[in-house]
Amino acid sequence: MNIPLVDLKSQYQLLKHEIDSAIHHVIDETAFINGKYVQTFENEFAKAYGVKYCISCGNGTDAIYIILKSIGIGQGDEVITVANTWISTAETITQAGAKPVFVDIHPYYYNINTELIEKKINDKTKAIITVHLFGQPANMDVIQELCQKHSLLLIEDCAQAHFAEWNKRKVGTFGIAGSFSFYPGKNLGAYGDAGAIITNDDSFAERVRMFANHGALQKHNHIIEGVNSRLDGLQAAILSVKLPHIYAWNKRRQNNALLYNKLLNEIDLITIPKIDPRVSHVFHLYVVRTPHRDELQVFLKERGIATGIHYPTPLPFLKAYKYLNHSPDNFPIAYLYKDHILSLPMFPELTENQIGYICDSINEFFKT
Repeated sequence: MNIPLVDLKSQYQLLKHEIDSAIHHVIDETAFINGKYVQTFENEFAKAYGVKYCISCGNGTDAIYIILKSIGIGQGDEVITVANTWISTAETITQAGAKPVFVDIHPYYYNINTELIEKKINDKTKAIITVHLFGQPANMDVIQELCQKHSLLLIEDCAQAHFAEWNKRKVGTFGIAGSFSFYPGKNLGAYGDAGAIITNDDSFAERVRMFANHGALQKHNHIIEGVNSRLDGLQAAILSVKLPHIYAWNKRRQNNALLYNKLLNEIDLITIPKIDPRVSHVFHLYVVRTPHRDELQVFLKERGIATGIHYPTPLPFLKAYKYLNHSPDNFPIAYLYKDHILSLPMFPELTENQIGYICDSINEFFKT
């Protein structure tokens, strides 16, 4: 049996007629840049999220950068974020002219450890970017409280957490803005790069749309210097086809995770994901921990099971951030887990038979 980490082809086959038709209409109407398909998706996504504005853009990285520039982050500022995530979250802080300040991860939930945030706040701190990693929301009660106490702006990186909830409230709606990636492998994925920003702030939404469109709301009328970051019509049309299915897909991911947890729960040397009782975890990734990670990964590969590591090197220890002079003692949990975490196959179309085969293989590994 061969099981990929993510199976994009199965999802396409289920929606082939609708997706092919959507692509055909865009091409037939040559509606490639902006236009009705982009506007339609923005309206649909905003409505589904219960927010006033969705401003689409080229990708999830652009989304974070545009937010930072639109709230005025720049030279001399510091922005707090989590130590273990994809580099987009941190590199955009630097690109905006500020300094990224990292915080270690929670030992159970893998998001930013909220007990460690306040000691990183100083008079240069202007914002916190919280990442809802693997599909599990961070502790928004504490983060919101800290932002209000210290007059900080709150940005949510929701690239892995489409429609996840903290205390029955959707992530992306707690701060000034939420950023999204629609990279193909995401819970809601396009067939290329794509991203979006959501907000309820009128003036901020206008600045974001302006900055993403060369600093203009109308062609040739450039109020500021901006960037060129647009969602194209083809991706927008594909996302509109997929959007109505997102809740069902997330539910299947959750059911898959519960089955994994049930079948792996008795293995002493595997730590299964813990779900915060206050959240709706949408399991973009299903991540286990074991001190025998590398050997297990090889064993599973030999049996046709693909796995991943998210992420092999925490951000503070990448060469890109060597100048910050961090040591393992600064981020002990992230540093320890980097050699233990392993992502198992996770996608809505994953079958019980496939999960059974994966778990049987893991059991076999630990019995040998």
